[in-house]
Formats: sequence, C-alpha cells, structure tokens
Amino acid sequence: MSAMEPEGTRAPSNRRRRRTVRLRTLLVLLAVVPTFAMAAQVVVTADRLLEQSEHLRADVATGERLGLPLYTLMTGLQAERSATAAHWADPSLPGTELTARRTATDRAAAALRRAAAAGGTGDQDSDRRLLEVMEGIDQLPGQRERVDSRTGGPEATVAYFNGLIGQTIRFYQDAFSHTEDGELTQESQVVVSLYSAAEMLAQQDTAIALAGPSRELSAARFADLLNLVGAHRYLYDRSIVPYLPPEDAERYARLVGSGAWQAKTRIENHIVSDHKDLAYGVRLPREVSGWPTAHASWGPELQALNTARTKGLFAHGNAKATALETEVTWLIAVSAAGLLAVVGVVAATTRSVLRRLRLLHDRTVRVAETTLPDVVARLREGRPVDEEALPSVRGDRDEVGRISDAFARVVAVSVDGHRQLAAERHGFGSFAAGIASRTGNLVSRQLSLTEELQDTFGSDEALLAQLMKADQLTVGMRRQIENLLILAGGEVPDPHTEPMRVADLLREAAAEVEEFRRIDRQALDEVSVEARVISQVSHLLAELLDNATRFSPPRSRVVVRAELVADGLSVEIEDRGPRVSPERYAEMNARLHSAPPYAVLAEEAHRLGLFVVGHLADQLGATVTLRRSVFGGTSAVVVIPERLLVPTPDDAVRQPAPAPAPVPLPARPAPAAVPAPDTAQDAAPGTAQDAAPDEAPRTAGGAERDALPGESPTPSAADRTAVRGDDAARPELVLHAGAPLPVRAVRARALVKPGGGARPPLPERVPQTHMAEQLRAPRTGDDPGAPGGGTGGKDRAEATPEEVADAWADYEDGTRKVEAELRQDQP
Repeated sequence: MSAMEPEGTRAPSNRRRRRTVRLRTLLVLLAVVPTFAMAAQVVVTADRLLEQSEHLRADVATGERLGLPLYTLMTGLQAERSATAAHWADPSLPGTELTARRTATDRAAAALRRAAAAGGTGDQDSDRRLLEVMEGIDQLPGQRERVDSRTGGPEATVAYFNGLIGQTIRFYQDAFSHTEDGELTQESQVVVSLYSAAEMLAQQDTAIALAGPSRELSAARFADLLNLVGAHRYLYDRSIVPYLPPEDAERYARLVGSGAWQAKTRIENHIVSDHKDLAYGVRLPREVSGWPTAHASWGPELQALNTARTKGLFAHGNAKATALETEVTWLIAVSAAGLLAVVGVVAATTRSVLRRLRLLHDRTVRVAETTLPDVVARLREGRPVDEEALPSVRGDRDEVGRISDAFARVVAVSVDGHRQLAAERHGFGSFAAGIASRTGNLVSRQLSLTEELQDTFGSDEALLAQLMKADQLTVGMRRQIENLLILAGGEVPDPHTEPMRVADLLREAAAEVEEFRRIDRQALDEVSVEARVISQVSHLLAELLDNATRFSPPRSRVVVRAELVADGLSVEIEDRGPRVSPERYAEMNARLHSAPPYAVLAEEAHRLGLFVVGHLADQLGATVTLRRSVFGGTSAVVVIPERLLVPTPDDAVRQPAPAPAPVPLPARPAPAAVPAPDTAQDAAPGTAQDAAPDEAPRTAGGAERDALPGESPTPSAADRTAVRGDDAARPELVLHAGAPLPVRAVRARALVKPGGGARPPLPERVPQTHMAEQLRAPRTGDDPGAPGGGTGGKDRAEATPEEVADAWADYEDGTRKVEAELRQDQP
C-alpha cells in the first residue's frame, strides 16, 4: 500500500485483515464447537439423570425411614379405633384387647418419632403432612382419656382416628407424587390406593364394631357403611388390581379366593340386602356376627399385601436409581467414545483438507512463480511449451478439486492469452524486422550512392564535406534502424569472422557517433572480443557514447577507457554532463539491468537508447551501471563477461616498422568551426548544458582521439576509393560497410595520393622523438602553412582534404606505435 494513501483508505483494509480467519482455525472451530456442544449436552443429561437417581434414592430412603413406621402406626391406629368402637358399643368387654392395641400404637408412634427426629423428607408438603401426623399423635392420650371416661361420645373419637389416619395417607400421596419417573409415580399411586382401600375396610370394621351386640346403626353411619362397601370394591377393581405387578396380583388373587375373604364379601352382601330399617336407624343382619372371625383371618393377609407392595415400590425405586446411574455411566462412556471418534474423524478430515489445500497452494505458487514465468519466457522467445507442466482439469467433484480445476482453467486461459500475445508480438517483431531490413537496404544503397558521389565529386571540397556529413548522418540512421531491429527481437547481421582488438572495437563504436571528434579512447589492456558479439558490443557502446556526446557540453571531451577486471572487460564512458539525482540513477540502472517489456517501451518510446542498451546487455549477459563521475558528470560502466573475450594473437599486435628519415610535411591551415551537436533529450543520463572549453587531446598511455587540433576528419574521394583495397587486405580494419570512418579515410590517404603517386614514408619513431618534425618545432611566420604566415599560406579553416588525411595518417600511425611500445613494456 502506498505511503501516500489516505488513512481512511487503509483502515477498512486493516479491518478486513483483522477479520480474516485462517482456514485451519475455522476447521478446528468446526470440530471443537460441536464437540463442546455434545459434551455439554452429555454433562447436562448425566447431571439430570444423576440428580433424578439421587432424588429416587432419597425418596426410597425417606420411605424406608418414615413410610414403613408410618404404615405400622396407621395399622395400629386402625386396630385401636376398632377396639375403641367395640368398647364404646359394649362396655362389658374386657379391656385387654384395647390395652394391647394402645400398646402397639404407642410403639409405632415412638418409632415414627425416632425416624422423624433423624430428618425430614426434604419436601415442604410432605414435611407439613408429617408435622400434622405428629401433632395428631400428640392428641392421642387425651382421646384415650375421654374414651376411658366415656365422655364426648364414640362419634368424636372415631372422627379423630379417621382424621389422623387420613393425614397419614395424604403424607404418602405427597411423598410419592414428586418423583420424575412416570412408572414409579404409577406404582406409588397403586400403593396409596391400597392404603385407601385398607382404610375403607378398617372403617367398615369400626362401623360393625360400633353396632355392637344389638347390630343397630344410625342411618348416617349405615349410609357410610354402604358407601365404604361399594368404594373399596370399586377401588380394588379399577385402581389397584390392573396395576399390580404379577407377584402382588397373584397374592391378591389368593387373598380374594380365600374363605375369609369370601365370608367378608357374603357379609357385605347381606348388609346391603338384608339390613332392616328401624325408626331411629338400621339393624344389620345376623350374618355380621361372623365378621370379626373373617376379619381376623384376611386382615393380616391384606396388611402383608400392602407391606409387600410398599417394599416393592421402594425396591423398584432403588433399581430405578441404579439403572439411572448405570445409564449415566454408559452415557458418559459412549459419549466419550463418540467424542473421541468425532475428534479423530474431524482431525483426519482437517488434516486431509489442509494437506490438499497446502498441495494446491504449493502448486499454485510453483505455477505462479516458476511455471508461468517459464512458459511466458518460452512463448516470448518462440520456443515450445511443455503442456504437461501446466495444471490440468481433473474433474474432481469435491470443493478442493473444483478450486484446483478452476485454477487450472485460469492458468489455461492465461497461457492462451500469453500465447496469443506472443504470437502477435512475434508477428509484430517479424513485421518490424522486415520493415527495418528493407529500410536498412535502402540506407546501405544510400551509403553506396554517397560513396559514389564522393568518388565522383571528390575534387569539390565543399561538396565532399557535405557528402561526408550526409554519410555520417546516414550511418546514424542505420544505427537507429538497427535499434528497431533489436527491439523487435531480430538480430543485427555481424560481418566479422575474426576476433577484434579492444582498441579497434572502441574505434568502431566511436565511428558510429556523429560527434566522434570529441571522443578520447584508451585501451589499457590488450585483449580481443569474440567475432560473434562484435556488432552487439559495438552497438551497445555506440549508444552510450552517443548519449554521452549529446548530453554533455558541446566542446567537452568524452573519455572511453577499457581494461581487464576480475569479471571480464570493463569499459567506462565518462562525460561532463550535469548532475543526476541518485533516484534517477537507480531508475535508469533498473532499465539497463534487464530487457524492458514492450508495454514499458510503448509508454516511454522516447527513451530508446536505454531500452536498446538494456536489450543488448541482456543478450550479452553484460552489466551496465550508471553512476556519478568524479568530474560531476555521468560515468557509464560496462562489464563484458569473460566468456566473450579471447586473447589477442601475437601476430595480430601491430609492431612498428622501420621507416625512412622524416620528411617535412606541408603546413596545415586551421580547421573549420565544428557545429554544435544536437541536444535533443534521450534516455541517457543528464541534459544539455552550456558549452565548456575543449580539453587538451590525450596522446600518451595508449590514448587515441579522432582529430588533432587544426585537422579536419573529412577525407577526399580518392581516399575513399583507395580504402576499399586496403580494407580488403586488413579485415581488422573493416567496420560497418559504407561508414565514412576517419580510420578508413586516414588509412587510404596514407597509402595513395590523389594524383595516384605514392605517399612519402612517415618519419621513423625513436624513443622520445616519435613526434613529427612539424609538431615538435614551432611554426614560423615564413611557414606557408602557418596561420597568418606568408602570402602563400592559407587559413587553417581552409585546409584541403588531402592535408587532413595526412594529419590523420600521422596521428593513427603514431598512436599505434605508442600502443605497441606500451604493450612491450607491460610484464
């Protein structure tokens, strides 16, 4: 994100990043959340079951602690009530039976008090009922006193016992009704119904006892007796017998089939049908006299049935509690196993998904970072593409497979697009290369025509000078055409078949530049460049030299020096242009270190020089670096790889040949004014600056320059005619065909004079005296060639091409001799 982007733009992106959750976390959450939910549900269920089990065990414990003593008290109260009723009906009866019943009731009441003292039931309603029962028991002594004193009447006493026993039965209803188990609730209702039915039979026994020997009852009491007979039969038939367990149902069947129960049933039938209404009440039939005997027989059986059913209810409650605890154990075990299985399956699934996603990610990254760039490079270079290296559509049905197939389709579309772009680019490159080739042919023909014009009109010095300038401009046009060919992906034809010395290579590169007069060349080491890359290296250096001359002061010198370094051959081109910022240098070096794409070339077509240099450097494997010079200008350093260099053969090194004695050369007039170079902007470092004074030409240490002070580089037509034969004999001097190079012109002028005669030999070079005589001795006013000299002298601006050729021949010969001496002096 750009540093200039406003804060309001960055914040939403940051929030989106913060909200982004890794897929691994989502999968883990997907596994953990249901697992914890399931575990929580298991815990809640187990807790509920354990709580229910605890309640059941607490109810069973309360029933065993309070229910059984309370039932014993209830049966004691029922027996004492019947004995008390009989005592009220017949005072003559002995009191032993009543005393025994009271003693049994007191023992049961004492046992209940001890059980109640150990703790209540834990239920508010049941505790309230128990408290009412205990309060009723506390009233029992007072009732007994009234019975003994025969005060208050039997109805009040019977009502007291009925109320106390009713509180006991309601205690069972409250104590057994809050259980959460439906089956136990049903069984507890059966037990309460048994207690209620037994209470109805006990009240029947009390009513018959109140009738006494006279068998007479009040109408209200008799009505209650009839209701009790019908109610207990209905209760047994509807609410008890259908719900008794098999063993208790069998016991009840034995009880009902017994003779005592049959006698009870007959007596009840006689009471219902054979009673006799009296004016003040009802007289029971005589069969009721057999009731006590029958009751003594079936009463204990009925109590045993009720006690067994109560204990069965408690046992079933314990079994239910145990079953609940076992269920909790199984629930926890099965749930734990299920949770482990779920965790294992989720972990395996998560690992599988993440592994597939990781493989998809790795393949995507590999395709994006390696395969696609390689495919694009192959397509750009016109090479075939390995289709097997690209992802293919597999037709998987799962989500990850669909993503992989979608990515494969995206890659296929991208490759097809790049293939189409590569085809269009190659087509355009071929088109541009064809245009460049045709234009190059026209330029070559123009150069040939220029040479013919130079040969034909060589005697016309003014026209020859213009033709030479047109020749130089045509060479520049050819270099621009070659630039187009290079950027279009074509190759510049290389006519060289032999390696070329670095000094000659620098000379060839400088000859391609319009302002070659301002270039000083220094070949500090003797080495040659392979023939197959001569044109590329020469073109690269020519572009840098052209930029250096055009973007430095018009009269400043541009120095190019070559020397061997650790990585190969270093060629440094230094100009005196204006300062350039470090950021600008970094941007230009980025352009130079790699071939730019055509998109960048289309956007910055005005920077053709940098693009050409970048392409050539990329093809050669060379590095080009621009940096600030110590003189304030720009220094371009080209490092040519060592693999492109070859040693220079010994026979290729020019040795100075002995020459005859020096012959004085005619004086040369001053050169014509050099026009200022074009300062149009290009992609080179720096911009045009005001002209600076010329630097002194360098002639020592192997340095070469293009023109001596006071000399013109333009040869005559005869020179250009003669150079063809000389160049054919010396392939190391043959440069680009048709280029009006000073070297060729000078060499031709040194061999042939315009009139066809031989040129006098140059002076012999000896140590410390290698300079020509006219250069060592100052010119005098009598010298015809001196400026302002005698009448026969000429102005130096009017020097003839022959004189310029003589000067170039002298300069080139002297330079080569100095280079040879330096090479001999090197270890």
